[in-house]
Amino acid sequence: MTAGQDPHVVRLLFASSHPGPTVTVTVLAAVIAAAVGHPVWLVALVALTVVAGQLSIGLANDWIDADRDRAVGRSDKPVARGLIAVGTVRTAAFATAGAAVVLSLFLGPVAAVAHLVLVAAGWAYDAGLKRTVWSVVPFVVAFGLLPVVAVSAGPEGLWPAWWAIATGAVFGVAIHCTNVLPDLVDDAATGVRGFPHRLGLRGAGITAFGSLVVAAALVLGGQVLGDDPVRGVGVVLAVVGAVVVLALAVVGVRLVLAGRASRTLFRLVIASSLVLVVELGFAGARLVA
Repeated sequence: MTAGQDPHVVRLLFASSHPGPTVTVTVLAAVIAAAVGHPVWLVALVALTVVAGQLSIGLANDWIDADRDRAVGRSDKPVARGLIAVGTVRTAAFATAGAAVVLSLFLGPVAAVAHLVLVAAGWAYDAGLKRTVWSVVPFVVAFGLLPVVAVSAGPEGLWPAWWAIATGAVFGVAIHCTNVLPDLVDDAATGVRGFPHRLGLRGAGITAFGSLVVAAALVLGGQVLGDDPVRGVGVVLAVVGAVVVLALAVVGVRLVLAGRASRTLFRLVIASSLVLVVELGFAGARLVA
């Protein structure tokens, strides 16, 4: 059995790909694609394309940061623990990036370009933007383009509603800030000073959960206002979803103000994303401009 076929190596590669965010982003894309009425085969293609791109971004992150992660003793990184070779992770990053490029070409021109820019933004973050004040930009771009990839896939090349794009963009701010907060000390020790680092724990945390509230408001407004608003039960579900996200944001802010920079903050944002994507699922055709 070759190294590329070894289940142990595959498991370590998956662990190096930031599986939580990878799976979450893929689910978001698939649900949005299904919500606008794409056929099953196209929803599956969107999911496969997005997961390839996300795997490449996560693997590139662990490959590029291998020395830094070793220096600060990151026990959650297989490369830092010496369980898998850097070269193996690097090869997998390029292989999945190549797969993402090829798969993107079958999505149609609009979705293909959007996905290639999305993946390029993730790689730009890994390659150096994470160390600058512009570290938030790749997240705004990538999450803002995710609805474009999901909605525009296929021969019709539909375009998502403006509020769906805006929701993704502000959600990207929340993801970036909360994901970085537990690593502020380690990052400072290795010269990483991105957007959240400059804001500090409280500033970045409040920015993250404030962005989350804005995202919830955009989704709510997109469903109950406009040319084709939801009615009846749809309104109730939209309001309940917004209230749930608001409650999670309040919990997050309280933890931030208490100085608790843990992975719980990131999980709160992920949980909120799942609530929002359920709302988007009920929005259906309203996602289309």
